Order: sequence, then structure tokens, then C-alpha cells
Amino acid sequence: MTYTKRFDEALAMASELHRHQMRKGKDVPYITHLLGVASLVGANGGDEDQVIAGLLHDAIEDCVDEVPDVAARIERRFGSRVLSIVDGCTDAYEMPKPPWKERKIAYLAHLRELPDDSAIYLVSLADKVHNARAIVADLGRVGDALWDRFNAGRRGSLWYYDALAEIFADQHPGYLADELSACVRKMNAIG
Repeated sequence: MTYTKRFDEALAMASELHRHQMRKGKDVPYITHLLGVASLVGANGGDEDQVIAGLLHDAIEDCVDEVPDVAARIERRFGSRVLSIVDGCTDAYEMPKPPWKERKIAYLAHLRELPDDSAIYLVSLADKVHNARAIVADLGRVGDALWDRFNAGRRGSLWYYDALAEIFADQHPGYLADELSACVRKMNAIG
């Protein structure tokens, strides 16, 4: 399979939307995360819509304040399936975001309720694997100070990643779910 011009347009849109954002606690452009997620999706059997959703998975959550019609733009340019996947990866639709724990409990429930064949699983899982890899790498570099970057600190973050690993192992087993579980074990051991 090759990607069409839709992929090029999604890449440009992701870059435009996230141009001034950086990874949490780092001097690394946020687009690197979006590229990593899209790469994991494509390398693990995702179709073009899922890869595009990987590029745009944080667009609503992170950009709705500056671009209130971001969801409509995604649907107009890439179709309702891409928007559905992006929507399924989104845990907040407004700024300021609702409280962290409330959002995460709702997102975990949402994942548990998805049908087994949902296209959302692969994109969400790729997102969580990419984030978990970064956490493990940064724990090795900066140690426990890493947890200061996160609203929930060490305890809340580990609770969330433990729950994610359990859900994906059950709902979407395979290489990426195994990798998430391995990263979460390392996060618990190091942190």
C-alpha cells in the first residue's frame, strides 16, 4: 500500500496545528510524537485513515482552544472515519480541560466499550506506546524528577499506564500491547 496526497495534507495540517508545541518537559518539537505514532500505526498494519488519524490524534485535545472548528476541518479534509478515530483518541474537547483523573477514568471506560474491531485501538495503542517509550527513556536520563512533568505525578501516571496496559492486552493483544506492558513494567521498576 502507498499513501495518497491525503497523507501529505494530514502531515501539513499536523505540522501547522502543533507548530509551536513542544513535548512535555523537553525542548523537542511535538510533531516528533505525531510522526512516531503514525509510524507505529503504519508499521503495525494500519490503513491510510488510521495513519492520518495518528498524525492528527491530538488535534482536538491540544488545539481546540486556538482552532475551535478543528474537528470540522478534519472531517471536511479527511472524512468521517478519520474524525471518528481522532475523536476516539480524544479525552477532552474544551479548554480548560476537565480534571485529569476524571478524564482518564472516562477514557479507560471508553476503551473498554469499543467493539473488538475498532480502528481506534491501533491508533490509541500506538500513542500510548510512543509515550511510554519516552517516559522509560527519560526515567533513565532524569530519574524520578520526570514525574514532576505530569499533573498526576508518579502514582497517578503509573495507575493510568497500568490500566491502559491491562485493557490493551485484553482488547487488542499483539506486539504493540506486549510492548506497552513491557514499558509499563520498566516504568514501575525504575520510577
